[in-house]
Amino acid sequence: MKDPEFLDLRTGHPATRRGGRVFGHGGLRLVLLQLIADKPRHGYELIKAIEERLGGSYSPSPGVVYPTLTLLEEMGHVTVTAGEGGRKRHTITAAGLEHLQAHRAEVDELLARMDTGAAVHAHGARPAPVERAVHNLRQALHMRLAREPMGDAQAHAIADVLDAAARHIERL
Repeated sequence: MKDPEFLDLRTGHPATRRGGRVFGHGGLRLVLLQLIADKPRHGYELIKAIEERLGGSYSPSPGVVYPTLTLLEEMGHVTVTAGEGGRKRHTITAAGLEHLQAHRAEVDELLARMDTGAAVHAHGARPAPVERAVHNLRQALHMRLAREPMGDAQAHAIADVLDAAARHIERL
């Protein structure tokens, strides 16, 4: 299974496969395992830990993280205990520690690349909240355009909202 989450190391932003990768095949698995080895955590805490490690420039989606955590459990690399509010707490196993040791060079390289991505972000990349908002807008537009065809009135209304937002941003 390939991890679909990538980070362009030049800009610190999510990228296509053409950009530098932080998480390639199995990379997210190793990073999550290392973070769990550092401290048992819930899925949300792991997402936030990756986001912090990357200086806020990127946050992996729950749709990628939670299935990877399930895979780690199925592989016997973590155990899961129920916590407060039904949240699952992940703890590394002896087999998970052995796996980390067997892939130590790769883990260290991934963590170093993540640090590089955070450094790039800190030196001029666009702020994470703006990147998130742009992504959300693009996703909303994509989802709306994928539904039933819209009439002229709806198309003009959407264009008016986008034009107004552009004018507002230009004035900031």
